[in-house]
Amino acid sequence: MDRWLFRRMLLVMCAMMVQAVWPGTGLTEDSLSNSPARPIVKASALYLVELQSGRVLLEKNATRRLPPASLTKIMTALVALESAPLQDVVKIDGRAIVHHSAYKFLAGEEFLLRDLVTAMLVASANDACEAIAWHIGGDDKRFVAKMNERAGTLGLKDTHFANPCGFDAPGHYSTAADLAKLSKQALQEPIFSMMVRTLVRDIRTVDGGRQLVLHSTNELLKDPDVNGVKTGYTSRAGRCLIASMFKDGHRLLLVGLNLMDQWDQASRLLRYGQEVLREASG
Repeated sequence: MDRWLFRRMLLVMCAMMVQAVWPGTGLTEDSLSNSPARPIVKASALYLVELQSGRVLLEKNATRRLPPASLTKIMTALVALESAPLQDVVKIDGRAIVHHSAYKFLAGEEFLLRDLVTAMLVASANDACEAIAWHIGGDDKRFVAKMNERAGTLGLKDTHFANPCGFDAPGHYSTAADLAKLSKQALQEPIFSMMVRTLVRDIRTVDGGRQLVLHSTNELLKDPDVNGVKTGYTSRAGRCLIASMFKDGHRLLLVGLNLMDQWDQASRLLRYGQEVLREASG
């Protein structure tokens, strides 16, 4: 007998037995078939959670240590926002300009900290990220120590950082579950929450001499229900994504590491989460 058919018959028989004992339960084959089908997850690790209740809706290898790529920048932003005022003037240290982004931040230029954090979160600019680390930590190593200290206070036992931007390196790892916990904390910062749902933003140097137009790397933000959070990619980490969706009073958070077909799959997984919550609420 076909294995799927056998399982379906077994489920129906169980439902009938329950109905016979507890007539008010209303368990039928129709009610079973109405439950959303569990999707196939194409990722090295995945974690889908409803943030308010903490209910985990889907997970795969959620505690497996993997490279997080630029999802690292969520911790960089959290430490920066907790360490210095948004109006701090940051003079970009020449030693920080090791990895240029498309925006080509220059040594000696001055930006508000707020604008550099925006560039790092919205456009994933590595040079803005390094400039923040040098400004707050005095150098990147001391800033990374702050990142790891903050990871400890958040109870991220399977997370360790080796750099502020998310480059592949020995001792640089996290898990889908830890990144969800980190994101939940960061989203409690109103300025962070605003930045990660931004599609396009203009920033300029303090003297107004140069203006940059930042474009989000997160294509999911074209969906009006999606309000964050961060993308990432390295050759070792693959495509990484943290996505937040708010709908019908529920806030879903999806973390995917080495996520295949990231935009299509992430969208389908978030909609699956919505269906599960809708079924649960009757």
